[in-house]
Amino acid sequence: MGGARRGVICDWGGVLTPPLRDGIRAWLHADRIDIEHYHEVMRPYFEDSCDGDNLVHALERGEIDTCEFERELAALLRCTHGGPVVAEGLIDRMFGSFDPVHDMYEVLREARDSGAGTALLSNSWGNCYPREHFDTAFDTVVISGEVGMRKPEERIYLHTCERLGLRPEDCVFIDDLEHNVRTAEELGMTGILHTDVGATRLELERFLAPDGDGAPPVPDERAA
Repeated sequence: MGGARRGVICDWGGVLTPPLRDGIRAWLHADRIDIEHYHEVMRPYFEDSCDGDNLVHALERGEIDTCEFERELAALLRCTHGGPVVAEGLIDRMFGSFDPVHDMYEVLREARDSGAGTALLSNSWGNCYPREHFDTAFDTVVISGEVGMRKPEERIYLHTCERLGLRPEDCVFIDDLEHNVRTAEELGMTGILHTDVGATRLELERFLAPDGDGAPPVPDERAA
């Protein structure tokens, strides 16, 4: 890798794991939770249109603990068999099928071996991360609940760049959620909206290529 040092900042859920929707659906089926009702309950939190405090944002910033969140969420959900949703261990069950995507970890290791700085930037739900994979893939790890900030707040992106010792314009940001990528791009980063490992690998190789050998990904309509 020639020229200035580059940085690679990567999301966890949906990038280093299978798609979020698949993992969540597996949990809903396993716990026999009413799927349609779940989406009705969660939509205001994800769209930030709920009345009062946003329970999800509070969890992601570490403002409430996982036990409180589990109790609050379980009380809002309902099971298809008519019984209550078990609060204890809800988050562990929710993320139980989020297995590592080893090919994507390998992409990050290759980037790191090439001289790029690498960072994980994840909005946490208090879940236990597979940190045994992190040491070989990342120079630094930024977990929202540990730093009191969350994506897409600009400050957590800038904090991550500072941890790498790099400017935003020297970094690429990989995430599966468009609004998170958009904020990174507004700060001057190159954004990669992750859909699959192969496509992300190609875009990342282009970003990390020595000057003259590659170019930033061509902007698409979602950035307009």
